[in-house]
Amino acid sequence: MAAHPDHGGAAGGRPTLDRGLLRALEDVVGSPHLLVDPDLVAPYVVDWTGRFVGRAPAVVRPGDTEQVAAVVGRCAEAGVPLTLQGGNTGLVGGGVPLSGELVVSLRRLDHLGEVDAAAGQVTAGAGVTVERLQQAALAAGWRYGVDLASRGSATVGGSVATNAGGVRVLRYGDTRAQLVGVEAVLGRGEVVSHLGGLLKDNTGYSLPGLLCGSEGTLAVVTAARVRLVPPVTHQVVALLGLGGVGAAVEACGTLRRSVPSLEAAELFLDDGLELVCRVTGMAPPFDRPHRCYLLVEAAAPHDPTGELAEGVGALAGVGEVAVAADAARRAVLWRYREAHTEAVNTLGRPHKLDVTLGLGELAPFVERVPSVVAALAPGARVWLFGHAADGNIHVNVTGLQPGDDRVDGAVFELVAASGGSISAEHGIGTAKRPWLHLNRSPAEIAAFRALKSALDPAGVLNPAVLLPPEG
Repeated sequence: MAAHPDHGGAAGGRPTLDRGLLRALEDVVGSPHLLVDPDLVAPYVVDWTGRFVGRAPAVVRPGDTEQVAAVVGRCAEAGVPLTLQGGNTGLVGGGVPLSGELVVSLRRLDHLGEVDAAAGQVTAGAGVTVERLQQAALAAGWRYGVDLASRGSATVGGSVATNAGGVRVLRYGDTRAQLVGVEAVLGRGEVVSHLGGLLKDNTGYSLPGLLCGSEGTLAVVTAARVRLVPPVTHQVVALLGLGGVGAAVEACGTLRRSVPSLEAAELFLDDGLELVCRVTGMAPPFDRPHRCYLLVEAAAPHDPTGELAEGVGALAGVGEVAVAADAARRAVLWRYREAHTEAVNTLGRPHKLDVTLGLGELAPFVERVPSVVAALAPGARVWLFGHAADGNIHVNVTGLQPGDDRVDGAVFELVAASGGSISAEHGIGTAKRPWLHLNRSPAEIAAFRALKSALDPAGVLNPAVLLPPEG
């Protein structure tokens, strides 16, 4: 099927499935877990922003890897395309059946193994939420290094599929850096399982590394073995008011060198803070506004307050500082940053463009992107925030029609011209397929196609995701 996204519009005619295939799927998962009623299917065909709306003949909810394999095998034989879905917190349309695919929900794959305290590892099913994994790690005296605002609904499977980053990439790396094993179902229903967690295993290609970030186009990840990191007992957060993004980038570099316990460095601007305060009712953190804000967190087995204070004290150009060591006040300071997404969503369906720039290009990009948007859509608003230390900026644009991609393209072209990436941690999905060529050469895209053909020869796994249509 050709991709046909129904950006925010009516779902159109509902696709159908052969009754024989429906009966076969029902035999695999049981009738309660094969959803065909339109009212039951409806929550699975729209992303949480409301921008991407699709249509599906049914939703199938397998309960274990064996059932996933049976579903994939039967659909591959029938040539029925599948959309794979975890917590449905994606932002690029990758988990929505925009071309009428059958939805395979992996939420029931929620088995979480016991933490291996000696190895500092645990195996989690694809449907386990990131928050639940975090809590299990803490209860066992460890910590999971990936953290993101959607932790309560984002799943392990989804975070592996998109190679999710989040707020602690600075210290622990992205999801790929946590993977030590994976279990997955290939495109004809074959199961590959490598969950031993060996730190040294040079017996060929790394399937965890290959499948992480492949957005469900190569295989259905059903479980992941992840490494854990040592716990921290002391945390301190500081919010800095600065004169601009350039000053924030410079401050990040200085703090990374001088504060070994630095764990996060988050960036947002004055208009975003004003919107957050208006929507949430929070009081501004300072008596006067600043052009740019940098939220930093240090965490260690010892109290890092003095270390962070010394590092911040050595910075130039800091207007004001708010510091919090107790949990309640830390949460307030973090809320100024993490509430940006919900605040922006109150203005309508935003275009959410997740990009990465080299740190030297970050400030010029932030300065230029509003004028690039205004040239195409004078009534639109641009909201910028993100992860300062790794150059990841979330460009949110409100005041656009959901299907108007002109601004998206202009922003991506600016990113590419600046040497950046059009996707930092959200993936390509369906939304960014037309612009993949800005970052990937024809040879690379051909290699991607060859990999997909080898692992998914029937082409049924997320066929409208990542790779642009041929021809």
